[in-house]
Amino acid sequence: MKKLLIPGLLLLTTLYTHAQQKSIMGFSTASAAKQLQTEQQFDQSLSAKRIGETLKDLSAHPHNLGSPGSKAVAEKILKKFKSYGFDAHMQTYKVLFPTPKVRLLEMTGPTKYTALLKEPGLKEDATSGQQDQLPTYNAWSADGDVTGKLVFVNYGLPEDYETLATMGIDVKGKIVIAKYGRSWRGIKPKVAYEHGAIGCIIYSDPKDDGYFAGDVYPKGAFKNENGVQRGSVMDMVIYPGDPLTPNIGATENAKRLDRKDAPTILKIPVLPISYKDAKPLLAALRGPVAPEDWRGALPMTYHVGPGAATVHLKLAFNWNMVTAYDVIGMIKGSTYPDEWVMRGNHHDAWVNGADDPLSGQSALLDEAKGLGDLLKTGWQPKRTIVYCAWDGEEPGLIGSTEFAEDHDKELQQKAVVYINSDDISRGFFGAEGSHGLESFIDQVADGITDPETNVSVTERRKALALVSAPTAKAKKEILDRKIAPIGALGSGSDYSSFLQHLGVPTLNIGYGGEGSGGEYHSIYDSFDDYRRFKDPGFVYGVVLSKTIGHAVLRLADADMLPFDFRNLSTTITGYVKELTELTTSMRESTAMQNQLINANDFSLANDPTKHLTPPQAKPEVPNIDFSALTAALDALKASADKLAITMNNTPVQNSDYKNLNEALYRAEQQLLSADGLPRRPWYRHTIYAPGFYTGYGVKTLPGIREAIEQRNWPEAQQQIAVDAQAINNLAKYLDKVGM
Repeated sequence: MKKLLIPGLLLLTTLYTHAQQKSIMGFSTASAAKQLQTEQQFDQSLSAKRIGETLKDLSAHPHNLGSPGSKAVAEKILKKFKSYGFDAHMQTYKVLFPTPKVRLLEMTGPTKYTALLKEPGLKEDATSGQQDQLPTYNAWSADGDVTGKLVFVNYGLPEDYETLATMGIDVKGKIVIAKYGRSWRGIKPKVAYEHGAIGCIIYSDPKDDGYFAGDVYPKGAFKNENGVQRGSVMDMVIYPGDPLTPNIGATENAKRLDRKDAPTILKIPVLPISYKDAKPLLAALRGPVAPEDWRGALPMTYHVGPGAATVHLKLAFNWNMVTAYDVIGMIKGSTYPDEWVMRGNHHDAWVNGADDPLSGQSALLDEAKGLGDLLKTGWQPKRTIVYCAWDGEEPGLIGSTEFAEDHDKELQQKAVVYINSDDISRGFFGAEGSHGLESFIDQVADGITDPETNVSVTERRKALALVSAPTAKAKKEILDRKIAPIGALGSGSDYSSFLQHLGVPTLNIGYGGEGSGGEYHSIYDSFDDYRRFKDPGFVYGVVLSKTIGHAVLRLADADMLPFDFRNLSTTITGYVKELTELTTSMRESTAMQNQLINANDFSLANDPTKHLTPPQAKPEVPNIDFSALTAALDALKASADKLAITMNNTPVQNSDYKNLNEALYRAEQQLLSADGLPRRPWYRHTIYAPGFYTGYGVKTLPGIREAIEQRNWPEAQQQIAVDAQAINNLAKYLDKVGM
């Protein structure tokens, strides 16, 4: 890299010193005062009433990927961007998207039952029952016509199949029925297929989001007996986006895989159903009584099966190429036009999508309106601001992934940050992402007032953490924290390609926790549901607009970009501690279990919910050598500390710091691995990735962690070397930044 100029570093020193004096990270005292004034002007432009009107308008009709409604919503967003003063355009991609043409589920024995597979409209919900709503289905299921015995597999996770094995139950050649929850839905058929199942049914048990949780819709917010969660089952942990164009943008003439060769399309038929349709299927099961923690809230005894229950599942799909409409709006920077502060939220939905995604999209549009009003006063950002409304997120992060793959080199050169949101509701502030931005987003959030409590959103979140802390020690740790921690990012929204494929610093920001319900991906995710149960008055839409709007404004106008890699160093050190504790725990539990087995002292009970077959002894857990990783972390800590100390002790001389800024926002790319993760090279970030068997859920230091969890000890040692090299790369890079 080009050697960085000392003068830029000198200015950074003073900026961080001012930050310690309760100023704003990245701003001098004088520029901070002006910045706060700009943010106040921005806030005055925001309107809860307008957010509600936008939400009602955009959710008035179904607008799934490939539908006329999706194009209409994109055109409305484009028109708004342009009216606010953005240089806006539509960017389109040609992508594969399956929709159902045949859906049949019937129990053929011991009794007959044909599933309804339909959500009825309700008089209390104005948009339920509209024409052109996608029926209940799982996108990226295989076509199939299968008949087999039925087996209940709890949530369909790998450990559930281990429990079944101890009961002597094999799902090979059978159809499984699994509950929604505990993992991303696509993991359930994936694991079922790995165990030999020929089909998969997924239902929402009322214990999770139905009448057990609260009154059902329309009386209350929770799932009624007919509600069904649509959703993608694409194997996104291999790669997201269009299945036919991995690693390249799905432009008109892009080279495409044959559909049969696309690894992210499932091999067995999969169908979601309501708990009304699930009840007769589950009631027909025999075999062992399900373990206590498997049992739901339906009024019956839960059995595992198989017994005489036989089901016939027939699915066929239209495998069409459709157009994805991404809407891109830009405000050109006055000083650094080639440094981009990016902000995004998707606009497509499974049906009307008032909560998911339009609650976040409506807030984004009000932010854009606020920025447009600032433009009218003569303000112009120093850096270019890019606002994005993505299409095709629901089927597999398609619009954002195709954009990122299509513009990969440019984004790695120019993108300072990507800030994402999705659905929001009333409740608590939450943030996840790049830990080099942890201090920054904590300071931003501390300046936002929660409308329900009139304290800062960080204080309210801290109060929740204190109430939830299990021990006095945990409470003390929370009270002692100077900076609220942010979470690590897995998958499930449009940040994935930016962070995990390109190494662009990323934040995912939202509010929620008090708007729970059962409308997710159903026809009841409507404006009527949202205004009653999610965010009455749309006040948290305004809070989201303020939070992200302030973050965008500060990153766009900062004299020096507010990265602090000491937070990243501390966080990764914590992840390594978790891994060492994991291996120690596995070693001890394996030794104890093997001792019991070898002593023939593994107790078997007559209770059918207990183990029927003793487990087999497992190989002992070897000693894992983490020394290369701890040495790399020592180097990272030293380089991050050195950079911070130098910043705090060098006086300002002049303001030439462009090279330093660019080096700061491109530092995240040093944590990418050229070869990517084992068996899924699209994911290149060595610190954050979705779990191979969790989907949305994050795995930190994923190459190492998953190798340990799968007891692949040679691979664990090899991935330690890979991650140590990436961390060393970052340490050396930061050393050069501080020269």
